[in-house]
Amino acid sequence: MAVYKEIESAVIHAGIYGDKYTRAVNVPIYQTSTFEQTGIQENPQWEYARSGNPTRATLEALISDLEKGYKGFAFASGMAAIAAVLTLFKSGDTILVSNNVYGGTFRILDKVFKNFDLNYVLVDTSSVDNIKENITDKVKAVYIETPTNPLMNITDIKAVSELAKSYGLLTIVDNTFMTPYLQRPIELGADIVVHSATKYLGGHSDLVAGLAVVNTKELADRMYFIQNSVGAVLGPFDSFLLIRGIKTLAVRLDRHASNALKIAEYLENHKAVTKVYYPGLKSFDGYELNSRQARNGGGMISFLLSDNYDYRKFFKSLNLIALAESLGGVESLVCHPATMTHASIPADIRAKIGIHDNLIRLSVGIENVDDLLLDIDNAIKASAK
Repeated sequence: MAVYKEIESAVIHAGIYGDKYTRAVNVPIYQTSTFEQTGIQENPQWEYARSGNPTRATLEALISDLEKGYKGFAFASGMAAIAAVLTLFKSGDTILVSNNVYGGTFRILDKVFKNFDLNYVLVDTSSVDNIKENITDKVKAVYIETPTNPLMNITDIKAVSELAKSYGLLTIVDNTFMTPYLQRPIELGADIVVHSATKYLGGHSDLVAGLAVVNTKELADRMYFIQNSVGAVLGPFDSFLLIRGIKTLAVRLDRHASNALKIAEYLENHKAVTKVYYPGLKSFDGYELNSRQARNGGGMISFLLSDNYDYRKFFKSLNLIALAESLGGVESLVCHPATMTHASIPADIRAKIGIHDNLIRLSVGIENVDDLLLDIDNAIKASAK
């Protein structure tokens, strides 16, 4: 058993380290669909790969340790993880949800679970009073993103968790943007944490995966039943890749965040930009709260381009930064939330919460920051009307 105190060591040594059969430093890819059993009804540890796989179990132990939870679960995508969590609830239940939540989360609530009478209410969760005002006897959970995607609104995880507990509600936190390296919601009182591990945890834009961590045995038993019954599990090869990606999480996120702060400061002082959404800026509304519950502002920035600039030309004029869905990879990516990540949200709701056509979301990579600044500056100049 490795001895360590800090998360920089935990990302490498936490969970199940190495292989007990061969003493290999890296857990192997157990690429098998089934396992030979020694006898009938002997309850083997491994029996069928949907129910459990040693490589996936290693990943699940790792994310549980990093999030300081009771047990972790690995799924085929972030949305599969979110769907599994939503399956904990029953017909007639209501969930309060951050109002500028990721478009895929909104879509699965509005177009899939709503068909089964699982209801939702969009709430500005950055205000605990707003949450309290919307609690009824049908509300069973508060689902928050902090920072939200894409407007970076910050929610007080500790305060919301305390409020939720006083009403007997679960607190669910999507921690994709921050990861356990920057923020650990369970330590602040949350009950469930979910990740699109496709993003920062994988970190190299080469896999699709989802993770969930729960804080009690009761939730763990229910989640395992859902995971095993539905079967949207992560395969052993992608589990291996994700473990490998997590090993460099700390050094990558340090670079993501330092690059993002420099770019956010540049954008804040640029005449072409009317507003910058970045929790690491002291001028940002949620800066103080984010500083209390997270290590830094992370690697995600959104900003509004002035009407004097053509946002379409801005995207076309980028040379180094790619226009693409997703985020959190080593390469910088830019997207247009209104037509990409949040296209499934009706236009009137987008306008109401501030997702305008000239809003740009930037996932800052780990390239040389001067190269990134030059690319952004050239694109802004080219987009002037």
